[in-house]
Amino acid sequence: MSVKRPVILGLTGSIGMGKSTVANMLRDLGVPVFDADAEVHKLQGPGGLLIPAIEEAFPGTTGPEGVKRAELGAIVFGDAEALKRLEAIVHPAVADERFAFIEENRDAPLIVFDIPLLFEKTGTRGLDAVAVVSAPADVQRTRVLARPGMTVAKLEEILALQVPDAEKRERADHVIENGGSLEDTRAQVEALVAALTT
Repeated sequence: MSVKRPVILGLTGSIGMGKSTVANMLRDLGVPVFDADAEVHKLQGPGGLLIPAIEEAFPGTTGPEGVKRAELGAIVFGDAEALKRLEAIVHPAVADERFAFIEENRDAPLIVFDIPLLFEKTGTRGLDAVAVVSAPADVQRTRVLARPGMTVAKLEEILALQVPDAEKRERADHVIENGGSLEDTRAQVEALVAALTT
């Protein structure tokens, strides 16, 4: 007799597509969601598990509030070697948290990993399916440029680092269209959960 385990869904989408909105809709439906970014923030925040290792590797980049993002960013961005050192500290810790999350939720029919850079960095290993949240380019642009401190140049820079939306849609098992109303998006999310859990 095989042991039943949850369906593991990877959730991703380019900046401004509404991935966080969809993740919250999934939580509202009782689906456990692992937020990789939030986990990193916790590990690097005040009293975070990674603070001693990061301080040792990059002296002066942490304090009582946790990692000093601007200082650490100034060191690792543009320096592939430094970024590799940082990732070697962060990635195993996040993997441990992810494993613990699976264990905690092994009786759930579906669990979701919210992974912004799924196609760019982490890959699909260990996932049963991938859902991409997508919206038309003009809607994406309007949403992102409405964010505080965002500029057209910054947006172009971010988009250049991300796998294009069209390619993500092609590689995904499911696409959630998030360019219309929230009701429409919610209906798609409910249908997806139903399809994956029945």
